[in-house]
Amino acid sequence: MNARPSQAGGLREITREAVRERIAEQALILFDENGFEQTTIEDIVTAVGISSRSYFRYYASKEEAVIRDLVVGGAKLRDNVAQRLLEETPWQALHHGMRDGAEQIDARPEKWLRTMRVIYSAASLRARNLEKHLTWSALLTPLINEHLDGDPRFGDLPARTLVGRAFACLDAALASWTEANAAAPFRDAIDAAFAVRT
Repeated sequence: MNARPSQAGGLREITREAVRERIAEQALILFDENGFEQTTIEDIVTAVGISSRSYFRYYASKEEAVIRDLVVGGAKLRDNVAQRLLEETPWQALHHGMRDGAEQIDARPEKWLRTMRVIYSAASLRARNLEKHLTWSALLTPLINEHLDGDPRFGDLPARTLVGRAFACLDAALASWTEANAAAPFRDAIDAAFAVRT
């Protein structure tokens, strides 16, 4: 019996995502073992068993295989924070929204340790990671701004500052957690970073 079109389309999407994940996982292993700059796309496709043409159907560059869609994760974080703002302060909502994201890291710490080692090893990846955070900040700042009072001369400065502080906490937690080789759960590192007071 033939699958209905909607079922077939869904299966194709599942298969496509499985291939994307396989490419990304193999690329990360090669980048971590041999160096990001030293590893070529030809090395990746040989390891996965696909053609270079197939690779570019899934990823536009080596960087994209490490740091994927810039908007999707940010939209999830924004929606999470928006829901939390119904009951939490802006700072609490940012903290807890980012802490929720820590669950996927703690579920697969080895994968995320490898990912962060690779990101920290290459300037192009660090730049791409910064671009991701700027994209996510642009999604969060208007939302946070709705819940803050500030000097109208400075527009959304308080919201930009608060969101910037939150991402500084996230980055510091990731760096420390990676350097410590995941000695503690990442969610604990996030909590410790957000708890710092001067």
